[in-house]
Amino acid sequence: MAITITLGPNGQYQVNGDANQLDPNLDLVPITGATKLRRMLNETDELIVCPGVYDGLSARIALQLGFSAMYMTGAGTTASRLGMADLGLAQLHDMKTNAEMIANLDPYGPPLIADMDTGYGGPLMVAKSVQQYIQAGVAGFHIEDQVLSKRCGHLAGKKVVNREEYLMRIRAAKSTINRLHSDIVLIARTDALQQHGYEECIARLKAARDLGADVGLLEGFTSKEQARQAVQDLAPWPLLLNMVENGAGPVITTFEAKEMGFRINIFSFASLAPAYLGIKAALERLKTDGVVGTPEGLGPRKLFEVCGLSESMKIDAEAGNSAFVNGV
Repeated sequence: MAITITLGPNGQYQVNGDANQLDPNLDLVPITGATKLRRMLNETDELIVCPGVYDGLSARIALQLGFSAMYMTGAGTTASRLGMADLGLAQLHDMKTNAEMIANLDPYGPPLIADMDTGYGGPLMVAKSVQQYIQAGVAGFHIEDQVLSKRCGHLAGKKVVNREEYLMRIRAAKSTINRLHSDIVLIARTDALQQHGYEECIARLKAARDLGADVGLLEGFTSKEQARQAVQDLAPWPLLLNMVENGAGPVITTFEAKEMGFRINIFSFASLAPAYLGIKAALERLKTDGVVGTPEGLGPRKLFEVCGLSESMKIDAEAGNSAFVNGV
């Protein structure tokens, strides 16, 4: 029989909806995001849908809407933190710092998968990157085979390292995970399709799988048929689909992805593209009409509520302070 333990306020808990089934002295420790993601992969057959988030606000919105997992996009991190295109400019500090902030908005909430690009150097740098992601609370990460001066996976002109150098990155990542006894999920990504073709991608992913990678990611499918074939060729190893609308490949819905057999579906530009459209439209109106045109009811209080205002007020009150006794 499945047992569901629900944690509530003030340390209260329920088992299968009943608050009186367990010894009240039992200590319950919430599981980490990494363990949660690994269990979702191993113990369910659900498609894990991860909206791409790039900052605190986009992550808070995803949390508010109840997504079961999130994905920190490298393209979005580069755009929001550096104001630059995704051309390998964001380095370990940029990516780890952003991932740590997002993962710890709700440390025991939806697990966060984060882009780790190429690992930012040789084996020693890959090991350092993996350790920092683990310490940051990241649940899973993907590491790829592009050269260090990489670019977005949906741009032309990508170049990849040879197979052995790629596998060296996978070995360094896996050995670090083992050394630190972490549940973090290692996702092996290949961008070799443009340069070397489909068969080389499958060969690289099979080799990464044999080294202990938990999930595979073939970037930039050229057709739905190719995506379906990859799932079949690598079964039963779980595959991740990176869905970038108006990118290099076809649009594949979450329903299609599940039917094809993918286990994780990330949407890298799910927050970034709408943010661009919304901000641009608002600023254009400011120039022409003299106001932004924010809808009625969407004031500072509403936005701050999305960003944890009530939780902050509760923490203050429980500590015995009265900073918000008269409200905000």
